Formats: sequence, structure tokens, C-alpha cells
Amino acid sequence: MSATFVGMPTFPVAAGTALADSQLRRNLAHATSTIRTKRAEVVREVDAWEQLRVAGATLKDRTLRHLDVYLEQLETALTAAGATVHWARDADEANRIVVDIARLHGTDEVVKVKSMTTAEIGLNDALEAAGIHAWETDLAELIVQLGDDLPSHILVPAIHRNRAEIREIFLREMERVGRPAPADLTDAPLELAAAARDHLREKFLRARVAVSGANFAVAETGTLAVVESEGNGRMCLTLPEVLISIVGIEKLLPTWADLDVFLQTLPRSSTGERMNPYTSLWSGVTPGDGPQQVHVVLLDNGRTDVLADTVGRQALRCIRCSACLNICPVYERTGGHSYGSVYPGPIGAILNPMMRGVGQDAQLDALPYASSLCGACFDVCPVRIDIPEVLVHLRTKVVDAHRGRRPTPQDLVMRAASWTLASSARTARSTRLAGLAARVLSRRGLRSAPGGRRVLGALPRPAAGWSGARDVPLPPAESFRSWWSRAGRDAR
Repeated sequence: MSATFVGMPTFPVAAGTALADSQLRRNLAHATSTIRTKRAEVVREVDAWEQLRVAGATLKDRTLRHLDVYLEQLETALTAAGATVHWARDADEANRIVVDIARLHGTDEVVKVKSMTTAEIGLNDALEAAGIHAWETDLAELIVQLGDDLPSHILVPAIHRNRAEIREIFLREMERVGRPAPADLTDAPLELAAAARDHLREKFLRARVAVSGANFAVAETGTLAVVESEGNGRMCLTLPEVLISIVGIEKLLPTWADLDVFLQTLPRSSTGERMNPYTSLWSGVTPGDGPQQVHVVLLDNGRTDVLADTVGRQALRCIRCSACLNICPVYERTGGHSYGSVYPGPIGAILNPMMRGVGQDAQLDALPYASSLCGACFDVCPVRIDIPEVLVHLRTKVVDAHRGRRPTPQDLVMRAASWTLASSARTARSTRLAGLAARVLSRRGLRSAPGGRRVLGALPRPAAGWSGARDVPLPPAESFRSWWSRAGRDAR
């Protein structure tokens, strides 16, 4: 089990396919622009927004520096409140813990709160392999599950679907797994939501075991928090007899008061709301009220490897708001599936390679390059993760991981460039050759680029792949060195 979808092509290949899908691009452009606009409006209302960003980053960094202390404090507080704490080193161990608990209670189904962490470890597949059905109760996750699809966004997993597609999925699939959708169902959002609510109600009332993640875990009080917009999470967290929460170890906050910062920044950054409609907080077991058995699985799964990276550890500040996805020009045009991961977009481009390591998988190694480095993701991040800095850092690690192997064409070109630029004489000769090439090429057919510039067409192989996605500028007919020498002579 891993954070990457098995069998997915590398980002350049998958992105090329996505760019050719005009319907996908329309769906993405409409959804991301709507969320961006809402976010901008509610953020402008907060005079101290930048101070909140700094406070969030500082709190997260302080927690990560003393993570061992806070984890032990959380375990103590949870145990005192009647919860059972489990430690999971990786996805397989976490899945085994959940399957064993479900089997212990003799159930063949669980209801789930939307959780990136359970998707990261492939929990649904592990439960299915054990003969236990996992029912997603978040509306978007339900759409993905019924459509036998993959999530493509952190906040809105079905962002790549439009209302007509969702209607067809509900009409076709709901009857197969439970209460059918109304035969006269339209694609009106209210009707789609009502159909999902009716379909899920019987599952909520029947399920004995629920599975959740957590947005935050407070070490001081042993409190877990889930913020959501629909109320399905609240149903999962209160109705079943047994609750299993899988929590990444980076979700910790030291004190109850620390929630104040994040309950202001998370809803504004994610859904463009001042406050989440549902904020659920729970600490262990309350006799006669809610789940009577609470299990908390504290998950590593590569997080300590990220913590050891002094540049990349800032990624563990992430509160999964998805603001970086909604602002990213690359994500908006390619969608989440192109990243081949549960964590798509800019944050996924750094989290996945760091959690799983670079130099072993072409798909992972391509992700740090899935960015224009425009910096918009840093500008909107509520915890000030400098994603462009980490992307450049990871690109270096990818290159270093491949040193000593058979050189690629790019390696050969870089070596030739290094040899040329190491000598002023060789550099001068190369610029004169470039000028000669410009004069020759200018006699051949060029194409026009935006702004009236004249650029080269596709280059021959092996440079064809590079030039196919970029405008190749025509080399200047005269180099700077040559101009400088001539200008100096003319001045004298």
C-alpha cells in the first residue's frame, strides 16, 4: 500500500492526456475559480491574516521540533480518557490494526468519515480483501466510490465530475449497493445531496464500526478534531459503537488554545467559509454517549523520514486545506489524477517523493518537476509552506539519486554545457556558432508566438520532446560579448 496509485503513468504522460480532455478542463476551471474567489473574499475580511499564517507556521514548527514529547503526552491523555492507542510504522501495519478490530467485533462493514490518511494507506482495499465493506459517507467521496473512480482533489475529491455525470453515477450505481436513487432524479445539487442522504441513512443506522481521520490532535487534552461541511462526519463519530481514528503523527497541536489559529485559517483556506458548518471534537469514551470503544492509530508511514529533512520538513505543517491546488495553474489544467497520488497538486508534488523516497520510481521522481515554480502556492498557504523551495530541493535530490547510472540525453547535454561554460574561450566560440545558427535558421520557416515573437518550430530528436511543450526562442544573431566589444570600439 502506498500514497501513489499503482499503475499510473508519470506526470508528463498523464498531464498530456488530461490536457486533451476539454470537459475535464472546463470542470476544473469552473470549480477552482469559484473556490479561489470565495477564499479571497473571506481572507480579505481578516486584518491579521498574515499574522495568523506566521502563528500557524510557528506552532507547527515548534510541535515538530518536540514531536516525541507531544506524542507521548497525547497517548497519556487519550488512555486516561478511555481510548486505546495503537502505533503504526507503515500502511500495512495500520491496515492490519483496523482489520483486526473490525473482525473482533464481527462486522462486515464500516462507515467512514472523509480521510486523506485512510486513502493514503489504501484502507478500503485492505478492508475489502478481508471481506469488510467500507462505505464512504462524504458526498464527494461517495461519488468517487460509486463511480469506481479515484479522488483528484484534497477537499473536493470529485472535482473532475460535473452534475450531469454525478446524476448518471447515482442512477446507475446506488441500487447495486443499497437504497436506489429516485427514478426522476435531476442534476440539481439539492436533489443530488438528498439522494445521497437517503442512500447513506440506512448505513449510518446499521453500522457498528466507524473509521475516521483527524484534522488535529491536541496533546494536552487528548482531543481529536474533525472539521467538515455536511454532517456525515458527525453521524460517523456519534452513532456506531466503535470508532477507529487513524491520525498522522504530524497532526498534533500542543494545547487546546492552539486550535484557535487553525479554526480561523482552515475553513477560509479550504471552503472559503468563515467557519466550518460542523466541527466535531472528542476525547476518548463517554459512558452512555457515543462510541463506547475508541481506538486511535498513530501513523508514521514515512513522516519521520520527512522530519529528518531540514528543508522538506516544513511540508509536515500541511493542514490539508487544498488552497495550493486551487491556485496552481498546473493543477487547474491537468487535474489531480495526473499526479498519480492521493495527494495531488503542489503539496502532493513534495509530500509523496519525501514520504516514499526518490530515485526508485519514475512516477515519484517526475513530481517535483510538475510545477512552474510561480510561487502562488506559497502565497496562499495558511501555514507558509515554501513549496517552490522544497520542489527545487527535491529536484536536486532526484538528480543526485541518479548519479552513477547510465547517462540520459539530458545528462549528456548538461555535461556538454558545463564543459563549454567552464572556459571563456569555449563559451565565446559557442556564442559565435549560435549566432551563425540564428542567421541560417532565420532563412527557414519560423512560427509566431504570443506577442509577435518569432520562434523555432519543433527541434529534431532527441530535443523534440523538450521543444514540443515550449516555445524555442531564436538565438540572437549577435552575442553580448560581440556587441560589447563592438560598442567599445565605436565609443573610442
